[in-house]
This record gives sequence, structure tokens and C-alpha cells, in this order.
Amino acid sequence: MATEHHLNATPETVFWGYFDAATPPVLRVASGDVVTIEALPAGDLDDLPADASLVLPEHRPVLDAHLAKKGPTAHVMTGPVHVEGAEPGDVLQVDILASAPRQPWGVTKIRPLRGTLPEDFDTFERFHSRIDLDRHTARLPWGKEIPLDPFFGVIATAPPPHWGRIGTNEPRAFGGNMDNKELRAGATLYLPVFTEGALFSVGDGHGCQGDGEVCITALETALTGRFRLTARKDMRIERPFAETADHLISMGFDEDLDDAAKTAVRDMVRLIVERTGLRREEAYVLASLAADFRVTQLVDGNKGIHGLLAKTLL
Repeated sequence: MATEHHLNATPETVFWGYFDAATPPVLRVASGDVVTIEALPAGDLDDLPADASLVLPEHRPVLDAHLAKKGPTAHVMTGPVHVEGAEPGDVLQVDILASAPRQPWGVTKIRPLRGTLPEDFDTFERFHSRIDLDRHTARLPWGKEIPLDPFFGVIATAPPPHWGRIGTNEPRAFGGNMDNKELRAGATLYLPVFTEGALFSVGDGHGCQGDGEVCITALETALTGRFRLTARKDMRIERPFAETADHLISMGFDEDLDDAAKTAVRDMVRLIVERTGLRREEAYVLASLAADFRVTQLVDGNKGIHGLLAKTLL
């Protein structure tokens, strides 16, 4: 029987703004165990709303405790979690069982020199939205109400140890800041393992986000997620991919959006061949006829493309 674990966001269980395989685990679990993880939104103290009653009690203490050792980027990560039996070369299967907002506000920002249109928006602005936890909606500052569609922007194993400490902005082979809204509850994500125990972590909760995340931020908020973590020794992959009950999801990341698209298409062709036994040429044709390739995000250094193919067509 799988064991259930709970990991709160505290000064002892988070790291801020970096990935590093040397970060010690804060929890050890068996392969197949389920972990409920609380995560704080990306950002800093200035992003907190003026109404202190809206702020989670642990939020300010966590940021205060980590400010002096913060990495170069904004993502507050909960973890890492050591998965027993996971070794370099394995795959960590992450079943995303649930993701839900746990605070009544979110923040979205425009930043100079960032985003998709830095030449058009050379300003800094911060927009707070109120989240209705019961109705699962957010009210934007100008009054419009939009539905929530929560997911974690950053889901990762640890990077290869020889990379040392790196920022969290760019999605890479170990996952990270993928900002893929398809990775909501019900999806299964597969991540390469580069270090013993996989060292799984999550953060960057999004209440909702459009494909592209064009102004550089989504509705940044605190989420609670529930994950089943399984070490897979029967798989070998170079990059993350995912699936739902209905779709295969390939992903490509690169500074050049064309190259990100090529990676996503190549991986979709590979997935089709593995699931069907079709020739690569036949899989390529099927991808052209039935797979949708979408811009995941345009703003994280390595841009993203993800492909979706209905499993009924395999």
C-alpha cells in the first residue's frame, strides 16, 4: 500500500530561485507513495497584497528566511523529495492527482525588458486579482471574472550534478519552468532522473494562464498539489513528456521557437511509434494530420512548444 505524505511550505522545506543537485532532500518517500505539497507563489515581498489578512501566515516568514540565500530567479520551490530507488538514467513518473488554490489572491506583473513585447511595454506594473476559492474564479482588477484552471508552472527533478547551481527560469531536460497548462490534475508527467533519489520539487503555482504567458507572468498564486511519485526503470527518455487519459503530450524547449517545435514534433513521432509500431514516416504523417502543436510559453529564455494527439487515433 502506498503511504501518504504531507509537505508544508516552511523555511525548512523550501528553496528560492535556483536548482542544485546538492540541495538536501526534506522528505524521503518510497516509489509509488503519494505526497501532498504546499507551494507559495513566485515573487517577492513587494508582491504581497496590502491587506495582510489575505496573506498565508507562512508566506512572509519563508521569504524573510531565504532572502539572503535567494538564487537569481523568483520561483519559491517546495522540496526536494527523495524517491527511494530512483537512479540516474531512470524516469520519474509524476501522476498529478490534484492542484488547488490555497489563498484568496493572485498577482500578475509586467516587467521592463521581459515578456513577449518588451519594446511595447517598457514599464513595471503589478495587478492583484481576488480569488474566490468556493466558486473557483478570479476577479481581475478591472472587474472581469475569469475561471480558474490551476497548475504548477515549475515541476522538476534535480539537474545533473555537474551543472552546479542554476536559475529556475529556463525549462530544461529535467523539467523546471515548463509553464505548460496541460499539466493540470489528471495528467501524468515523465521526467528524466539525473541524480540519486530524483529530488523532486514543485512551485510557481498558477491560478490560470493562457498559452504563451505573453506578459511574463500568469495569475501567480499559492497552490496545494497531490502527486504520486514512481521510479520507472523500464523507461529511458531525454526530455519530459506527458499524457492524460485522452492525449499524448510532447514538449520541446529552445531559445529558438522553430527548434523547440522541431523537438516537440520529433518526440511526438517517437511516442506514436512506441505506442503503435507504425513506421516513423507513418507516424510523421499522423502527427501532421491530427496532432496540435501549440506555443507553451514565449518568455522563459528557452521557449516552449507542446504537441497534443488524441489517443483514440493511435
